[in-house]
Amino acid sequence: MHKLLFIAGTRPEVIKLAPLIHAFGQQPLVFDCRVCFTGQHRELALQAFDFFNIQPDDHLNLMQENQQLSGLTALLMEALEPVLEEEKPDFVFVQGDTTSAFCGALAAYYAGISVAHVEAGLRTGLIRSPFPEEFNRVAISKIAAYHFAPTEAARENLLREGIPEASIIVTGNTGVDALLWAKTQISAKKSPELTAFQQQLDQKNRQIVLVTLHRRENQGAIMDGMQQALSSLAMRYPAMLFVLPVHPNPRVRAALEPLAGLPNVRLIPPLSYEIFVWLLSVSYLILTDSGGIQEEAPSLGKPVVVLRDHTERPEAIEAGTALLAGTSPEAVVNTVSRLLDDAAAYHAMVERCRQNPFGNGRACERILAQLVSVFNAQ
Repeated sequence: MHKLLFIAGTRPEVIKLAPLIHAFGQQPLVFDCRVCFTGQHRELALQAFDFFNIQPDDHLNLMQENQQLSGLTALLMEALEPVLEEEKPDFVFVQGDTTSAFCGALAAYYAGISVAHVEAGLRTGLIRSPFPEEFNRVAISKIAAYHFAPTEAARENLLREGIPEASIIVTGNTGVDALLWAKTQISAKKSPELTAFQQQLDQKNRQIVLVTLHRRENQGAIMDGMQQALSSLAMRYPAMLFVLPVHPNPRVRAALEPLAGLPNVRLIPPLSYEIFVWLLSVSYLILTDSGGIQEEAPSLGKPVVVLRDHTERPEAIEAGTALLAGTSPEAVVNTVSRLLDDAAAYHAMVERCRQNPFGNGRACERILAQLVSVFNAQ
């Protein structure tokens, strides 16, 4: 019996670790899986746990109002130490680039426990873009014993940093595994919550432009500019319905609030993962500063406009499934308008989405096979 501890704090971490937890859980005589939830994103993450039918074993509940990174980091390090002492796992799994992932890896390193990093090797090469995620990823790579890279480009990033080749495994992204499973679940049985949301959205056969904005480095003047760009686009395309699930961060909410007065804009509360996947699947175009959506949208045939100056997922740009618009209002309006005005350009992007550069939904299978081989060799 090998004990694995999965540490997650945000909804994206829960979503991307959930299919992996289930994959290991299907071998209960070999693996004892434990889940530690830090509470970095409390309500949204708990919804994702419920959707994937996972119950955290440890719930740290550390998030506080107006919490700074330094305070969260200190609380995480102090709270994770006794969890590791009690659980005594053979491996700690962390995912991506959050403060929870970084602190989980660091706490495991201090305790002498091997770390497996899911979604390893993403880089912009700019330590403050995205902030603090770029630093977190680099730091975790110095700690991890195994690096599950989603793409060949991510593997090459790790090799350039001196990570041993034998410790890097290209798997695809587990977020694609989660998305394809969720899509199947939604098709099989539509929940009452989803039915109610569809009625409330009042789409009236309009094409949907889905917008998500939340990144720390985009808050402030840049977010104000995004609001101006979206206002211009909504007025330029009155037949389109612009739907914005608004992040709970007060600064984000305040910046986007002026859009509420436009007749074809819907500012809505954050969505459960089930409803968000449905909304992704029916949208015409996605505008986002998220990383995960760049990975998910191609599997649904949806072009993405990335509202950032840099992306640690250049594979999407190179594959033509996403466009990097930048953050100036003029650049955003021009990039989006090209796709909404030029049907040929739009459909060319849709066609490129047939080959998702982030995998085919078998990432968890590959990670499981690697860990089984590791333990069998011991």
